[in-house]
Amino acid sequence: MSRVENAIRQAQAEGRGAFVGYLPVGYPDLQTSIDAALTLARNGVDIIELGPPYSDPVMDGAIIQEATQHALANGFKMRDLFTAVAAITAETDVPVVVMTYWNPVVQYGVDRYADDLLAAGGAGLITPDITPEAAGDWIAASERTGLDRIFLAAPTSTDERLDLVIASSTGFVYTVSTMGITGERAALDRAARTLVERLRARDPEVRACVGIGISTPAQVAGVVEYADGAIVGTALVRALRDGGLDALATTTRALADGTPSARFDTGN
Repeated sequence: MSRVENAIRQAQAEGRGAFVGYLPVGYPDLQTSIDAALTLARNGVDIIELGPPYSDPVMDGAIIQEATQHALANGFKMRDLFTAVAAITAETDVPVVVMTYWNPVVQYGVDRYADDLLAAGGAGLITPDITPEAAGDWIAASERTGLDRIFLAAPTSTDERLDLVIASSTGFVYTVSTMGITGERAALDRAARTLVERLRARDPEVRACVGIGISTPAQVAGVVEYADGAIVGTALVRALRDGGLDALATTTRALADGTPSARFDTGN
């Protein structure tokens, strides 16, 4: 079993949905981003999701774009990702996955990227802009290294596409709550619940974590009523930007308060 799936199972054994927390690497600087990730781990996050800055972040909302552009302007280099992952995993057992656009992986070298991530203690990749049928090199590298490969399912996905995503993913399926970019929204789309139901109809054992638009404890609580976990990014980046590590810790604890669910009382 993957470390990521094990973290989800452990959360559920404790009567909670899993809490996946996203932060960009290198924001506002490399050391603070390491400290911020550890702050997530120490305040209720079950899986850390790190985003390397990228010059064309097509899926990212304004707050995350602002943070990643800041990191790039400060001189972020790809090697800084592996430095950060190694520093984080030296201090916590919370698994670290990397949310990355595909072009930087190709430019770095797929096998080299996988080897360096594994050596740093990373647990896998979330790849939002590559589909399983185009990811043969990555699938082979992940099978060789044991890293998780997490593909996205969207409300617009056909049943055939869902079958492929389920068969190709390990750890969990990143279940997109609504069409569009990341960011905070006042209400989550009903499509998220429907999509999880469709995934489970294809495979009752699939692990589905919902992301995009989740920003409050109430929204976390709503998601874990039907999904295995909730993914939060923008609210955490905003807290770090506006109030530093202390505000990040407070926000993380508040969001974690939304994860308990009667669905998991029996540990199923």
